Amino acid sequence: MKKLAFLLMLVGVILLGIGGYQFFKIQAAEKQAMSEAQTLLEKKDQSKDSKEFNAEEFSPETGETVGILEIPVLDAELPIVEGTDPDDLEKGVGHYLGSAYPEQNDQIVLSGHRDTVFRSLGEVEVGDTFIVHLEYGSYEYEMVDSKIVDADDTTIIKSTAPDEELVITTCYPFSYIGNAPDRYIIYAKPIY
Repeated sequence: MKKLAFLLMLVGVILLGIGGYQFFKIQAAEKQAMSEAQTLLEKKDQSKDSKEFNAEEFSPETGETVGILEIPVLDAELPIVEGTDPDDLEKGVGHYLGSAYPEQNDQIVLSGHRDTVFRSLGEVEVGDTFIVHLEYGSYEYEMVDSKIVDADDTTIIKSTAPDEELVITTCYPFSYIGNAPDRYIIYAKPIY
């Protein structure tokens, strides 16, 4: 009986250690990406030629930090990384490959984990704003709608050209343990 109790305690300590390691690894990756994003945006602000970058030419590499997503109502600033693979999402908010960026007149898709960067996303309401800060400018969007879809539903990712639309996705329910069965989708329109 003592051996079983010791074995269970050992397994518990190992699982806590693995969870703690993963937590700190994600925190460090997100902090590094945020530092890269801030440096990128500071260079833009210090540049004498503000037209050095433009939307049509903007095409970052997978894994590259590209900017910051600001959610004023949550007092949150989150790094945006190109790509939505697990390694990319460990760094922050992922930009879905193949979707647009601001001023490219199509759908912009940003995704993040509900238990890291988007842990409070359910508190955002219709009328709240999002600001996307990139090398070539800052763009504000207002939330107009939200919905919950099945985790395998990819119909939300589609061209909206020539209309620009920001779509933010995360797993749902927010408090679910394990792989969540649904996705929480926020739709936002540009504020001009």
